[in-house]
Order: sequence, then structure tokens, then C-alpha cells
Amino acid sequence: MKIELNTNERIYEVDVEPYESLNQVIRHKIGLMGTKRGCDTGGCGACTVLLDGQAVYSCMVPAARAEGKKVTTIEGLCNNNKLDPIQDAFVEKGAIQCGYCTPGMIMSAKSMLSQNSAPSEKEIKDSIAGNICRCTGYVKIVDAISAAAETIREGE
Repeated sequence: MKIELNTNERIYEVDVEPYESLNQVIRHKIGLMGTKRGCDTGGCGACTVLLDGQAVYSCMVPAARAEGKKVTTIEGLCNNNKLDPIQDAFVEKGAIQCGYCTPGMIMSAKSMLSQNSAPSEKEIKDSIAGNICRCTGYVKIVDAISAAAETIREGE
């Protein structure tokens, strides 16, 4: 079936099969490779995107279900070639080791920070609880999200 996906403020017309996940379509039909493919079972968070502002595992969402909704991937966070404050903080705080989990972590943080710009450490940890990182031990990731929250509050 042919669907229209509003992804990063751009409309893509794509042919999809009923079983195709949003992750497959984003990566292989739209060509945005920032959204990673991890476990394909919703267990690692590497494929996290925003669907109408809410963090979702794109491997668990049938692509057809995203029609009529706003999809935001990691590529969609840049504004006029300027990184999002969360992306900046991840770089500045050294929260990106191998980088595989980074897009999913950032998208989970983006969803949480859009609703709560002054999160506690526990709230930050809860927001990324569904994202697995095998490199960092999470300390720098939590520090980066906390720093991004401060930057966002200063800009309000």
C-alpha cells in the first residue's frame, strides 16, 4: 500500500507492506540512517524516534500506523545546521562512545525534556531506561541530559 509519512517536516510517499516496521521504512525507503536497527523486539531503544512528540521504538510500530502523524528522527533535530541542545550536550560531555545508542538516547531525552525541562536525576534515568548502552555506563549520558535541560531552561 502507498502511504505518506511526515518525517522531519517533509512528506514522503512510500510503498509499504503491512508487516514493515517504521524503522525499516525510515532506513531503507526514506534513507535516513541515523535511526539504528538494534534488536527488532523493542528491547534496546536504538531505534527510538518521536511519533507526535512521544518516544517510540520504531521497530515496534507498523509503518502504516505512522501515516497522519509527525515522525521525528535524529536528523530532524538540527535546525538550520545547528545541533539541538541535547546533541550539543552529548558531544560536550563525552556521552557518545561508539555512538550506536546515541540517536535513541537523544530522542528519548528529547521527548522527556519537551515535557519537563527541570528533571531530577531519577526522572532522567527513567526516561532512558528503555535504551541500552554497552559503552558508557550511563553516567556521562545522564550528565549530558542534565546539562541540556539547563541549557533549555536558560533559553526559555
